[in-house]
Amino acid sequence: MTRTISKVAKTLNINVETVRFYERRGLIAQPPKPEIGYRQYPEDTVNRIRFIKRAQELGFTLEEIANLLSLNDRPCSQVQDLAEHKLSAVKEKMADLHRLEKALKALLVQCHNNDDESHCPIIESLQP
Repeated sequence: MTRTISKVAKTLNINVETVRFYERRGLIAQPPKPEIGYRQYPEDTVNRIRFIKRAQELGFTLEEIANLLSLNDRPCSQVQDLAEHKLSAVKEKMADLHRLEKALKALLVQCHNNDDESHCPIIESLQP
């Protein structure tokens, strides 16, 4: 089954410009333009875009997704290395967010206990 770019976009609930952007980035191939009519995108392209969108939802960058796509026919160990690197980055980000949560909670406790309306502990903590 083939589809025009607008039908691909509608099927995937994305903008036509997203499809064009992926073409420019080399993530998907642009089908040849026929002499009459519109370019027709094969089902493989639709599935590839689904993969790209799902990988983005999981936090992969377009560069990382391009790497994953290039590893499609490679040994699993190479894909595993990339996934382990991403997992490490996610864990670091989670640790940073946990530290931020802890700091914000401490500041909120200070605010709740603040009897002086002329200053705010949160604002004071952000000033150099």
